Amino acid sequence: MTNAKASRAAPPLTHAAGDTRAMLIYRLLGEAYGIRPWVPRREPLHELISTMLSHRTTGANEAKAFTQLWSKFGSWEAIAAADPADIAIAIAPANFAEAKAPRIKAVLQQIIAERGAPTIDFLGGLSPEAGLAWLERLPGVGPKTASLVLLFCFHQPVLPVDTHVHRVSGRIGLIGPKVNAEQAHTLLAAQLPLDADVLWNFHLNMLRHGQRICVWERPRCEDCTLREHCDYAQARQRQ
Repeated sequence: MTNAKASRAAPPLTHAAGDTRAMLIYRLLGEAYGIRPWVPRREPLHELISTMLSHRTTGANEAKAFTQLWSKFGSWEAIAAADPADIAIAIAPANFAEAKAPRIKAVLQQIIAERGAPTIDFLGGLSPEAGLAWLERLPGVGPKTASLVLLFCFHQPVLPVDTHVHRVSGRIGLIGPKVNAEQAHTLLAAQLPLDADVLWNFHLNMLRHGQRICVWERPRCEDCTLREHCDYAQARQRQ
């Protein structure tokens, strides 16, 4: 993995008297799902494009779309030069391919024009604030995609808030009911240490919890390790 820091040991999981509510949730989820050492997942540009493909689609369809895209074109330069209609055909397994295709092309064109090559490895040398600002200037790239690239590829202390993290945080009461996902990035990060290992595990375990227990319909509150600390579960129990 280019320009990414090496894997490191996971932080110890201990309960502290001064924990914020978010840190208590972090520790309880760590006991349920484990605390893992950070490891880079994919080459940074692959991570960026795959995350753009992942919006409002399944992980399996995201992976299939990326595989078909790379099989058809074989290089970032070829994708940047391709007709958006041809890109859309290649990424058809991902939902909204017609909307994603021109954005992917535009992102790659802008990166190549600004950096002289299809690479975003330089982000590893920027501050988190500068990295987020640079990525969010790209077409169709918002806080979730930008923070995910910086955390997953460069071990930067930022918190991606996907649909699962947003839903679970709202039900617990870490954020208010009218807080949207974009606002939640700042509000949730402020409740956690500026520590990439903590933010990495918080994101992954909130995602797992949202997929397995705190699902969109009929959340399984009876099986939830967080139910004593969750506004939604407590209100449901009173009913």
